[in-house]
Amino acid sequence: MLEWLQEWYKTQCNGDWEHDHVIKIETLDNPGWYVEIDFNNTNCEIKDSKWNLYELNDNNWIGYKIENNVYSASGDFLKLTLILKIFNFLMLKNNNNTIDNFINQELNQDKIR
Repeated sequence: MLEWLQEWYKTQCNGDWEHDHVIKIETLDNPGWYVEIDFNNTNCEIKDSKWNLYELNDNNWIGYKIENNVYSASGDFLKLTLILKIFNFLMLKNNNNTIDNFINQELNQDKIR
């Protein structure tokens, strides 16, 4: 996923875009991850979405929202990859699956491990 994100970022960079739009990856103190990706002025159009929380228990959770073409997501300490996968899923507009089904499948795989 990190390779995909790097390539996506590279394709957006045009001498101007990268000065005004950011990708943030931070840690949370609960513990967990927070990611924010500004996709304004890209070829990606995603409708705003309220905060969507998927929680199996206190240690297995993830949530995201989209507001004004900014993807914001957080999750427990093992969810950084899934946070990036969700952004990838949204950018690729995977019509064969819904985002809810995708996230629930990923969370249930984590539960099995």
